[in-house]
Parts: sequence; C-alpha cells; structure tokens
Amino acid sequence: MGNYVLVHGAMHGGWCWRFVRDLLARAGHRVYAPSLTGQGERRHLLGPDVGVAAHVQDVAGLLHYEDLRDVHLVLHSYAGVLAGPVAERAADRLASVALLGAFVVRPGECLLDVEPPETAARYRASAATGGAGAYLPADASFLTQWGVTDEALRAWAGPRLTDFPLRCQTDAVDFDPGPLAGLPVSYVRHTRPPLPSLDLSLSRARAHGWDIHSVRAGHDMMLEAPETTARLLARIAGLSEPGPRGAGTRG
Repeated sequence: MGNYVLVHGAMHGGWCWRFVRDLLARAGHRVYAPSLTGQGERRHLLGPDVGVAAHVQDVAGLLHYEDLRDVHLVLHSYAGVLAGPVAERAADRLASVALLGAFVVRPGECLLDVEPPETAARYRASAATGGAGAYLPADASFLTQWGVTDEALRAWAGPRLTDFPLRCQTDAVDFDPGPLAGLPVSYVRHTRPPLPSLDLSLSRARAHGWDIHSVRAGHDMMLEAPETTARLLARIAGLSEPGPRGAGTRG
C-alpha cells in the first residue's frame, strides 16, 4: 500500500482528483486530496492575503497532522511552485515527488516569472479589471486554454472553478533546493494539446535529470484521462496499478 497526497492547481480543488483518487484507493492505496486555502470547498476562505505561504502550510500541515510518511507527493500545474518549500519542510516524510504539467521555479522566483511574458501580462490585467486587483477571475475560457473539449466534463468542472489569488502568482518562493534534489522527482507532460506556458518548466525538468513521462491528454489530465493518470502515478511510485474503472468513476 502506498500513501499519496494529490495537490491541485489554480482554480481547482480536491474535487478534481475524485476519479484518480477512487482508482488509487481501490488498488489499496491511501489517498489524500486536500483543497488549498481559498479553493474548492474552502473558497469561503479566499481573501487578498492568501498566498503561496498559506498553501505550503496547507500541504505541510496535512503531512504533520496525519503523521504521513513515505508519501508520494503529486503536484499539478500551479502546485509545482510548492515543491521546493514543502520538500524543505518535510523531506523526511516524502518518498517521491511527481509534477503533473506543473510549473518549476527556482529560489527567488514566482509563478509569473516562469510564465511567458504575454501570459503574465494578461493575467495581471485580468486581475486588475475583473478581480478587484487581487484575484484572477475563473471562467470557462480557462477550460478551453487547458484543452478540455468534452462538453459533459466542461459542464461538470466549469461551475467548480474558483477565483485564484493574484498573490499565489506573484509571491516569490525562497527555499533550499537541496531537499528536493535529494528526492526522486518525475515530470509528467501532457501532449494533446501541450501548454506552451510549460515549455520552460519542461526544459528545467530535463536539465535536472528528472524522469520525464507523457500523457496523451490536455492540461487537466486527471479529469480527462483518470485511468491513464492513476496507472502512471502507480508506476512512477513502483506500486500496484489500479484495475479498470468501475461504478463511481467517470466513464
């Protein structure tokens, strides 16, 4: 049995891991899929002061209070920013880190530093005009950007997207890269379609010598291809793979 902590990206919540979580749990693994402060069912905690530090505490706190060890930490998209700080605080609790279509930052960088300049400018402008200067407003256009084309999936996921704090995109992270470098790290890229914003992060993953894997899905691979994603996460961790989907998982 393995221990998984699945951490969602911007505008999502623990809900986005529902299908992957169920598949891994049926294979006998213990799975946690927390919603970060201000996101998902914790959207009532959204405020202008929510930043990266709060989300680092969310993940590190879960590891501590549940006394989790030998954890396979899975970080999607924005959550890649948390990799270094969480490893610095809790490397002794981690067995591996998997970055799924995630952003890779260096000490002193923020999320917008590793986005293309035109994308960073667009997000800042959107926050200024539609998010009271503090939030990136969530809307269905992001599903298009992330390559989600299935209409039923769009109808299910769209209403669950949550405005995202601008601070989570502009807070620079300060961490010792040593603890993360001492862990097995894998990077999963998505290819149908790829996301140009991740080109720099993918090149950094290769430069670090991390294992690179591919999934033929869009950015929200855990929603579009839960079975493929769950099997890959099990293979990366060297654990038993889930069987075919059954009742209670997305068809």
